[in-house]
Amino acid sequence: MSGGKPSFPLGETTSTPSARNLLLRVASAAILAPLAIGVAWLGSWPFTIFWGLAAIAVWWEWVGLVEPSGRNVVLATGICALVLQGVLLETGNHSIAVMIVALGLLAGIVTAGKRAPMVACGLLYASALLMSAVILRNDAVWGFAAIVFLYAVVWSTDIGGFFAGRAIGGPKLVPAISPKKTWSGAVGGTVAGVVAAIAIAGLFSIRNPVAIGMVALVLSVASQSGDLFESWVKRRYDAKDTSGLIPGHGGVMDRLDGFIFAAAAALVIGFARGGFDAPASGLLIW
Repeated sequence: MSGGKPSFPLGETTSTPSARNLLLRVASAAILAPLAIGVAWLGSWPFTIFWGLAAIAVWWEWVGLVEPSGRNVVLATGICALVLQGVLLETGNHSIAVMIVALGLLAGIVTAGKRAPMVACGLLYASALLMSAVILRNDAVWGFAAIVFLYAVVWSTDIGGFFAGRAIGGPKLVPAISPKKTWSGAVGGTVAGVVAAIAIAGLFSIRNPVAIGMVALVLSVASQSGDLFESWVKRRYDAKDTSGLIPGHGGVMDRLDGFIFAAAAALVIGFARGGFDAPASGLLIW
């Protein structure tokens, strides 16, 4: 392992929940899931503020893991960049929002010393969360549907993978990074994500199950890749959880690792087909 110990108190690992921890996870999800759906329905500033706070929390946890020199300066620089980015995204200034994050990266690199590459990666990580969610939701026609679709894929992949892995077991997926994850869990999670996506698409009268299933497949794989990426980061810095902000789940990064990668993948697909004006339409309408 390289790097220092995280500056946050470590609780029980979220990868092997006890019965009590599982109950905490369910209780936390019962509160956070309706809140996430509610702000997605509202859209506009409530949605941007919600995901802006989540991005700042991700950035705070990341810096706590990496522990760069000049930590306070690095934290402040990244928070300012994320706040400005959120304002610019909500007001439609996408290109300037990207420039703001680029300036934040530059400032972080200058102040972070030898850990600059990991610091830069963390700001990109938090920024990807904010940009992907807000730009997709701001699609005037299909924005809400795209966010609910994304939630369905990520949440179902997580739940399906958890239960399939526990019920079936078998060969490990990437034991060097995440010893508890199995191929059965990966396949089970992917199937659950695809089924949930097709069901949600049907609720929004989107009638192209083959295309929707393929998109969901890509997003489910991206979600699981995000989970593995965060496991690699925690293993590198010898951490069980990124913080204790969410009971039963650990930190915000622990909860959003798959969502960040899936949302970024969804935005890329949406941009490729719908452009800046209609990325959610590009994601869902085939």
